Amino acid sequence: MFNLVYNEYFKLIRKKRMFVITLILLVLIPIFTYAQYKTAKNAMEQLGTSDWRAILQQQIVDQQNRLSSSRLAPEWKERIRLNIKQQQYYLDHDINPTAPGAPTFMREFIEGAISLFLPLLVVVLAADLVSSEHSGGTIKLLLTRPVPRWKILLSKYFALLLGISLMLLITAILGYLISGVIFGYKGWNIPVLTGFQMQKEHLITDYVHIVPQWKYLLMAFGLAWFSSIAVGTISFMASVLLRSTASSMGAMLAAVVAGSLLTQIAPNWNELRYIAFINLGLTDYLAGNPILVEGMNLPFSLAVLSVWSLIAIIIAFIAFTRRDVTT
Repeated sequence: MFNLVYNEYFKLIRKKRMFVITLILLVLIPIFTYAQYKTAKNAMEQLGTSDWRAILQQQIVDQQNRLSSSRLAPEWKERIRLNIKQQQYYLDHDINPTAPGAPTFMREFIEGAISLFLPLLVVVLAADLVSSEHSGGTIKLLLTRPVPRWKILLSKYFALLLGISLMLLITAILGYLISGVIFGYKGWNIPVLTGFQMQKEHLITDYVHIVPQWKYLLMAFGLAWFSSIAVGTISFMASVLLRSTASSMGAMLAAVVAGSLLTQIAPNWNELRYIAFINLGLTDYLAGNPILVEGMNLPFSLAVLSVWSLIAIIIAFIAFTRRDVTT
């Protein structure tokens, strides 16, 4: 099994998908870094101060002004109110939620990327693992080896898990090294608040506690890894069911984007919470961000992603072991 996994992982690297993903990160992370730098700089110029308290107070005022708009949907007004309460909590406890530094950039980047950006990268990595064997005509040669089909597929899945783990490691390293040029490399031990909970329009702070930023980052990247594995597993199933690489990749890209859009345009549709791609933003629970779809919490989202992943892997193995490759 070790040799099988090694061969499949080598094939994954040889396809240069990881190289393409690294190039994407090398292009986009500097853009995200500069955008964050410009946002912070513009806020300081407008207020004439670099005091984070004044900036946070102004953000609270701006959000309160947004609440007066009659064109704003009720669910978005509720989200803004929760943001205001959370920001006020930071002020009351004298904790800067955006203290400058590469670790802070990494935290904000992973929180923003977990729902859409990272899943898209995972789809690029995973969507052709099996379908490319059909497209390239190598599936028959692969299956003539004296190895059970399930072992072949399992080795491909293990190679995918290693590939996703490497992708997140590259993301963390590049994010830290590149953003540190602008923001500096300190900030691992600054305090971060976690444990916020929402109950309808109320912000529950009974379980709020302070953790050092390095521990928060470990939790955030752990949740991002779990979310990416779920997307990778479903993409793996699509790669088995759809023999065309373009079809499997197109279907998964559409599903990921649709999940992100549905959360924004139909938050009152409570049945959405049972769809895997609605539950990808696991770091929202860690950060205490408002959840638009009612009835969702961290255990629920973890359970939904786990069930979808289990179903996907069962379907993939059944289809791969029973399919006639001569047709």
